Order: sequence, then C-alpha cells, then structure tokens
Amino acid sequence: LSYVAGLGWFLALAFQPLAPRTYMSENAMGSTMVEEQFLFGERALSYAREFAGHKKKAGGMPVAWLEKTMWNLGLEVHRQPFSRTLPFPDETRERYMVKGTNVYGILRAPRAASTESLVLSVPCSEGPHNNQAVGLMLALASYFRGQIYWAKDIIFLVNEHDLLGMEAWLEAYHDVNITEVQSSGTLGRAGAIQAAISLELSSDVVTSFDVAVEGLNGQLPNLDLLNLFHAFCQKNGLLCTIQGKLQRSDWDSLPAYAHSLQTLLLMVLAQASGRPRGDHGLFLRYHIEAITLRGINSFRQYKYDMTTVGKTLEGMFRKLNNLLERLHQSYFFYLLPSLSRFVSIGVYMPAFGFLILVLTGSAERLWDGDHATGEVRALPLPTAPPPPTPAILTPAFPQESRPGLLVLVPPLLICHAAGLALYFLPVLGQHVATQHFPVSESEAVVLTVIAIYVAGMALPHNTHRCRGREGGDRSWMTLKLLALLYLAVQLGCLALLNFSLGFLLAATMVPAAAVVRPTGPNRVLLAALLVLATPAVTLLLGIFLQRELVEAPAAAAEGWQLFLAAVAEGLLQHHLYGSLLFPFLALCVYPCWLLLWNVLFWK
Repeated sequence: LSYVAGLGWFLALAFQPLAPRTYMSENAMGSTMVEEQFLFGERALSYAREFAGHKKKAGGMPVAWLEKTMWNLGLEVHRQPFSRTLPFPDETRERYMVKGTNVYGILRAPRAASTESLVLSVPCSEGPHNNQAVGLMLALASYFRGQIYWAKDIIFLVNEHDLLGMEAWLEAYHDVNITEVQSSGTLGRAGAIQAAISLELSSDVVTSFDVAVEGLNGQLPNLDLLNLFHAFCQKNGLLCTIQGKLQRSDWDSLPAYAHSLQTLLLMVLAQASGRPRGDHGLFLRYHIEAITLRGINSFRQYKYDMTTVGKTLEGMFRKLNNLLERLHQSYFFYLLPSLSRFVSIGVYMPAFGFLILVLTGSAERLWDGDHATGEVRALPLPTAPPPPTPAILTPAFPQESRPGLLVLVPPLLICHAAGLALYFLPVLGQHVATQHFPVSESEAVVLTVIAIYVAGMALPHNTHRCRGREGGDRSWMTLKLLALLYLAVQLGCLALLNFSLGFLLAATMVPAAAVVRPTGPNRVLLAALLVLATPAVTLLLGIFLQRELVEAPAAAAEGWQLFLAAVAEGLLQHHLYGSLLFPFLALCVYPCWLLLWNVLFWK
C-alpha cells in the first residue's frame, strides 16, 4: 500500500491542485515595465554572416576577428587558451587532447565600481551552428555600450568546445582548479557574477524558444530566473517551451493532464541523468543562477526576427541589472509540468517518503523477527524431578547459536571491493584491453564496465567460501536488515540533492529489496526481479522511456547503442566536470544491490 501510494502521489503531481501557478518572488524583478529599444536586428544578421565567413576560413573559432570586433565595440577584450587531456578518447571524435581558446569582452558599468556582473555566453560549435547567436550577442554588446543605466558589468563570452571551454573559463575566473584543465588564466575580471544566460541560435528567424534548466548533478537555478524569461516571452509574444513541450491552456481535460505528465517525466529523466543540458549547468556549481535559451525554427506559422529576440534579452538584462542581492527568495528545488506551473519540494517529497517507508517497515519486521528467533522459549515443567547429573552439567534447553557480526564482514568487503573495481579498473585498464582485444579505448572502457558489473553476480559463491558454514536464518536476516537500512540512507540523502534520481532508483529497487529472501519456492522469480532492479536496467529502461516521451521510439538495437553511449558519457562527465552519477552508482548503489543478491543466494 505504501509503494502504491508513493507512485500514485507522483502521478498526481501533474494535476492542477498540486501544481500552482508560478509567481515572481524577487521585488526587484516583479514587473516587466521596461521599454525595450533594441533595433539592431539587421546588424545582428550582418555580424552572423561575417562571423560564419571568418569561421569557415579559419577552420575553427576566428579568435582574431572576435577580438578586433569586440575592441571596436568599446569592450575590454581578453582571450584564454586552454587544453584538457581526456581520460579516454570520446566516442565521436576519438581525441585525447582538446585545445581551444575562449574570447570575452567586458562592458564596464558606468554607475558602479565593478563589484557585480552578468554574463551572456554563446558556445562556438562546429559547422554552421550558433552563428546567429554570436551575431546577436555582438549586436546586443553594441547597443548596451550606448546605454548609461548599467549598474553591473556585463561579460560577453564566446567559449570554444562547449562545456570544456566553459569549465576552463569558470575555473580560471574563480581561480580554482577542480577538473585539472590547463589554461593560462583570465587576464581580466569583472565583479561577482550574479546571473548568466547561455544563448544557442542557429537560424535567422525563430518560431519558439526552449529553455533548459537542468544543471550538473541535477542542480536547478532559482525559479525567479525562469519566471523572468517566461514573463518577457509573454510580453513580446514569443512562444516558449520546456522539454520541447508547449504548454496547454485546458488544464482540466485528460489530454492536458497527459501532456503535463509527459513534460514532468522528461524533466525527471533529464535531472536524474546528472548531465548539464547546456553551458548554464556549470555556472550552478559556483552559486550563479543561469539558464540556457535555444532558438527553435520549426514548421509553425509565426516567425520572430532578431529584433524581437534581442528585445527579450534586453528586458531580461535590464531587470537583472536592478537586483540588489543574489536571487534567493524563490525555490531552488522544484519540478515543472509546464512553464507556468511548478511543484515545490514540500509537495513532491511525500511521494519519495512513501517509497522509503517500505524499506523502513521491512527493516523493522526483520528486526522483530531477528529478536524472536533468538529468544529461549519456556517449556512445561517436568512432573518428576530429574535424576542426579554428573559433575559436568548439560543445559536442559538447547538454544540456537547466535552468530557474531564477523559473519557479515566477508559479504560487505567483497561487495564494496567489486564497487571499487567497477570505479577504477575501466579507465586504468583500457590500454591492457586494447592490446589483447580488437577494440578502441572508448569501447574497452565501456565493455570493462559491463564485464565487471555482470561478474558481480558470481560473488555469493566467493562469499560462502570466505565465511565457511557459520550462521543460519539469523545471518541472512541480519544481512538483509543491514542492506535495507543502507539503501534507505543512500536514497534518502540522494533525494535531498537530486530528487529525480533518488525517486527513480527507489521506484525500481524498493520492491525487490523488500521481498528478497533465500528461502521459498520462488527463488528464480525473485532473482529475475532483482536483476530487473539493477541500476543498469533502470538506465536502459529510462532511455527507452525518454525516446517514447519525445515521440521518437527506439528499436532494441538502437536502444542498446544509446545505452553504451550513455555509459561512456557518464564516465567522461565524471572525469571532465565532476558528475557524481557514476561514482554514486559504482561505490554505493551497486555494492548495496550485491548485498541483496547475497541474501537471495544465502546458504
């Protein structure tokens, strides 16, 4: 009942009573009453064409042209070369070393002493992508240069190699080295960054804007920044979407509920992946509120030119310019069934609480049963006195032996050793694998992960050899009690930081963890259920579900390829940006699942 209540509560989050309308909490941004005067749309297109020509001629980012153009606009211009050695070549480009250059210009505020700043960033992607975004950024810089009301510095950043360039710039700007990226540092600094907007635009006109909010490790920006974008889109008549879904007006109908539930599930899957869905995702680590805006040019009839897009960005920056302190009054933990409605942490957390209640209830039942088996049951008194006993006294009532906690040491050590091997061996042993097998380095890493993961299913045999024949029912009950509490603590801590990942793991692992036992006729069925509850199967099912929600179903072969690519991407995200998904699954969840597997095959 508790498990069904948790799933039912989650499905009900898309209903209107549980998802109130969004509202602006920050007083300084409570109104869109600013008069946007940006009229440089044609100039933006001219900059975009010029940038595309120099980019094609240089075979990459035209650093010299960007520096010259920003200098002519009156900005303080700097460049930042950087390089990064990958732990193994990525799947698409097969490269070990990545080198690039970031170019940024600083517009100094005439009304302040460079204590605070805002950032407008554009990733310089390969091919014709984002040329219009660079052009619009330069046109905005030209327009902003002529205004006198700025109280914060504005940084116009063009970063190369997407997330790698952004991470290099952020580390150099804050004078830290988290991911071992090599750079020359930043020569110019503005004030403390209050907010950032990453722009991705690849066409001269747009039909809508899609906003991305999910950051590294599932972090989310302050909800007020998203509300600000939505407010100015409504003011200028721009269509705006989230997760590629346009919100519906008929909230009371069943199709509208299904549409909201699809949007909610897409956000849960995106947040659970721990991947930043744009360059904004790396700003959140430094307590900088940021979002990514992507211009979409689809089949819709209504088109919007660069002037309308520029006015929207101008209005957002003018309202952010009015901030007296960092964005803090609105929510940092929320789910979005649409852009105009949200689900707060106080509403969605009970769904997770019902699932965890299953683990704690099962643990309490095991605790009570464990104590019941250890009690000495009273027998009826004999009618005649017993005969005299020899000098060596024998106990009248036999008692079941109470195995010590040392019986649990071998499974604990072996399961966590398997987790350490899963974490360290794939990257360290990639060269050995390529020497003995006809595979590339990236393929060797992924196949090693799968091999170690599957080999863990043979651990119960090794565990029995280590612990000998000690223990009985009390042993497996104590081990399961420990595994249930271990899993509950892990998922509880995880849900406070990344609710989506914690809820998905709880929804898949809790039923198998609650019913697993070494006795009974349904051991094969329990083994199948436990295999389906592994994090790897959860990832595979999540990939198929995501493709169904975006209305692009994947076949079995395509889904398997996407699964392999997701495993490789998870390792790269961890080593390059510090994503915690892979180490958490390898060092915490996987050993806990192996403990439950040991319980199932306990002898």
